Amino acid sequence: MEPAPASTRPQASRSPVRWLRLGASRALRLWRRSLQVRITTTTLLICGIIVLVLGFVLIKQITNGLLDSKIRSASEEVVSGQQYTLQQLQTLGGPNDPAVQNAVSQIDNALSSSARNAGADAGEYGVLLKPADPQLLAAWSRQLDTSRANVPAELADKVTNSDALAYQYTRLASKIDASTSPYLVMGAPVVTDSGTFALYYFFPLSELQTTITLVQNAVLATGGLLVLLVVGLAALVTRQVVQQPVRVAARTAERLSAGLLAERMQVDGEDDLARLATSFNQMAGNLQRQILALEDLSRLQRQFTSDVSHELRTPLTTIRMAAEVLHSVRSDFDEQTRRSAELLYNEVERFELLLTDLLEISRYDAGFAVLESEPHDLRQLVNRAVGAIAPLAARAGSMVRIDQPRSPVVAEVDARRVERILRNLLGNAVEHGEGRPVEIGMAANADTAAVTVRDYGVGIAPKDAETVFDRFWRADPSRARQTGGTGLGLSIAREDAHLHGGWLQAYGETGVGAVFRLTLPLRAGDEISESPLPLEFGPPSSHPSAEVSRG
Repeated sequence: MEPAPASTRPQASRSPVRWLRLGASRALRLWRRSLQVRITTTTLLICGIIVLVLGFVLIKQITNGLLDSKIRSASEEVVSGQQYTLQQLQTLGGPNDPAVQNAVSQIDNALSSSARNAGADAGEYGVLLKPADPQLLAAWSRQLDTSRANVPAELADKVTNSDALAYQYTRLASKIDASTSPYLVMGAPVVTDSGTFALYYFFPLSELQTTITLVQNAVLATGGLLVLLVVGLAALVTRQVVQQPVRVAARTAERLSAGLLAERMQVDGEDDLARLATSFNQMAGNLQRQILALEDLSRLQRQFTSDVSHELRTPLTTIRMAAEVLHSVRSDFDEQTRRSAELLYNEVERFELLLTDLLEISRYDAGFAVLESEPHDLRQLVNRAVGAIAPLAARAGSMVRIDQPRSPVVAEVDARRVERILRNLLGNAVEHGEGRPVEIGMAANADTAAVTVRDYGVGIAPKDAETVFDRFWRADPSRARQTGGTGLGLSIAREDAHLHGGWLQAYGETGVGAVFRLTLPLRAGDEISESPLPLEFGPPSSHPSAEVSRG
């Protein structure tokens, strides 16, 4: 079999990590989106911790109680054996009595027989009678393996150096199968005229350990079942409270936000959830009535604006004709009359521009704006816009600099609307530029093209970068307009940009200037994700090849 290619082996090795990340991502998304999962998981963790703590305390108490009972019964048995041993050894004639060894064996047999027949609380046990005289042999119970049943050194020291009982837990080997088991070793000193002895009892704890294990398993099983029961109840209650009413309310709210104003929640019963559904439906009904009323009002306002604009066209045309006649012969009038004729002509022209903008806005509001896209070189549109604004730039003393590519930038656009956007941007830049230069930049990539217009005038505050496109918005209401604008230019420009599927954005700083960026797709209908030009301030343009115009 040929080895896998080197390019596939790392991918295979990374697959478990990728699956783990995918699983973690799904779990995190489920945790964030599902209230039922959060409540159930939290309940599981809290109940699990509580059951573990209570189970540990309960098992500890039971274990300590069983051990204390074992120690009490064992102590009684050891005291009884200590008294019996003392009585038997006191009948001897001293440590040199030859019957001492025989007595020790007899005592061990008696105590061992008592251990085998013990049906008391202490249970079966082993006995060791150990004399202090090394010449005497210790007597071992037959239940113990003499090669392994060693007395712990610490316990031996306590028994030898004190007159009280002492005990210690240890593990000893069984004489039958040599397996180790837990033992409670308890010792007591026996001091007689025949010598000093140490009496040790070995109490097996296997049955006690089995009992404790059963208790532990029972507590853990009961706790686990309790946790599962509580979690199941929490999941059931959460499902009844969350999945049915809350999720239904969420879906109904989503449909309402999508424009389905007739959507309502079903009301069942008279409980709190039913009152919630009733209140939700009342809120939805009020919102529906308000939205419909606002739509009617908006439609009436758009219709009123459109009708008024159209109706004013006829008298405005007559007034404009009369104003043109007076303006053409103004040199024959006296100074005051000539000034009035010029003012009338200018204001009629401004009024006509306002009506034109209002009609355009009403078309956008009614959704009747139509885009007539054809391939155009954006450089020519920029040059035509600069030519149209040149007289205003000359009067303001502003120099217009153009930095554009040498090769054509062809885009499918509505030339009339793009020119209108550029004229609005240039007109605002000249009006607020305070006689300083106005710079135009252009760049394109494979999908988009962008044009920036920057001035070095009064600028705009960063917080006004979006509100500058609002209708009739002005940064400084007290500032006189040189261009006689209507306050709708930037609003219409943004609508024109959106109609192309593009962006119109602004950025500025007070006292430094402002920059506007128009980004358009090269092909009609395409979506744009980035702009080839940054929306920021750069150093003033100083390109020797840039086109310079003073009008």
